[in-house]
Amino acid sequence: MTGTDPHIVIVGAGQAGLQAAETLRSEGFEGRVTLLGAEPHAPYQRPPLSKAWLTDKLDPEQLTLRDSSVLERKQIDLCTGASVSAIDVRSQAVLLREGRVLAYTGLVLATGATPRQLPQAQEAGDLVRTLRSRADADAIARGLQNCAQMELPLVVVGGGFIGLEVAASARKLGIEVTVLETASRLLERVLSAELSAWYARLHADRGATLIFEARIAEIRKITAHAVEVQLADGHCIVAGLVVVGIGVTPNDELARAAGVACENGIVVDACGRTSVPNVVAAGDCAVRRLLDGTMLRLESVQNAVEQGRSAACALLGTDKPSLGTPWFWSDQYDMKLQIAGLSRGADTHVLRGDMGSHSFSIFHFRESRLVAVDSINAARDHMVARDLIGRQISPTAQQAGDAAFNLAKLRAVQA
Repeated sequence: MTGTDPHIVIVGAGQAGLQAAETLRSEGFEGRVTLLGAEPHAPYQRPPLSKAWLTDKLDPEQLTLRDSSVLERKQIDLCTGASVSAIDVRSQAVLLREGRVLAYTGLVLATGATPRQLPQAQEAGDLVRTLRSRADADAIARGLQNCAQMELPLVVVGGGFIGLEVAASARKLGIEVTVLETASRLLERVLSAELSAWYARLHADRGATLIFEARIAEIRKITAHAVEVQLADGHCIVAGLVVVGIGVTPNDELARAAGVACENGIVVDACGRTSVPNVVAAGDCAVRRLLDGTMLRLESVQNAVEQGRSAACALLGTDKPSLGTPWFWSDQYDMKLQIAGLSRGADTHVLRGDMGSHSFSIFHFRESRLVAVDSINAARDHMVARDLIGRQISPTAQQAGDAAFNLAKLRAVQA
């Protein structure tokens, strides 16, 4: 960094931005730290928004990651309701929509992502919702109350994690649910066909209706409290709420306009550095170029935390690359899915345990090397898998499939 008056500005007060701010302090940075959040709230957790928050099982205090007093003690200036209109990388300044200009010596872009909208629902009004923010979740919670009062179903568009978590929350509330998925199975991009079928059975057993290869022709509002979902095959569903979960788009507009290299996200290296000096990026908005030239953008709390830490260190001149084993989780009903690694390109899939017991794991290999493990209610398998994959230790397919074999022993052998 340069400049006689050190000031690091962080755009985005989510998990990545908060982690960057706290890392700056823990690493000894003594200059000003300004954390800009577009929402009116202090930094909060997003994962509960599709689960406990919707079923009213979480107090607002439990959602908050750090309240204002904690940030004040760490001398982190939190500005809520702050919307950035432009970044001038030549003069190293951030322009807020209110007209204020913040000069910086280092800039962290943790701008997150925006849910994709459904074009067929443009005329449907506020009974069609996406989920990203606390305000979104509050609106969905009110919509679920409408469904319950009007005895109308919830329609979920998209059989990914967000959609299925919302569906599970609605079923817990006793609301009828229909899930519309354009693909031939649930979670097609991230799960094996075997585990995808298991999830379909889980939701069907809990009372949800699943429609695959669904094509939506139109969604229109028919009353103040109801919408009509018209499918291309003529099927029609009257619902009290539609929740759309069809993926997100990284928020890279500010970076792109400022001349920072972007490619479906802000392009960063393993330490979060962008193409512009003194500008780093982290979280859902950042995409990393791997050694083989492919691009990887991860949407998870773990990734946001690790990239936020790496990006902050990079601004301080320290290389602490974010190279840990990616991991994710999803809670649906009383089932916890934990994923370690990335299963894309896997050519062998091995079941460990009994899928009927609701506690099992699926090990994924590529050319005999362990690349990922999906665990259902099997936390021990998950923790061992993260370590094995991170240290590039592979059991054989036979060892992985033998529930009596102690996988942790492999770590001791390697050591």
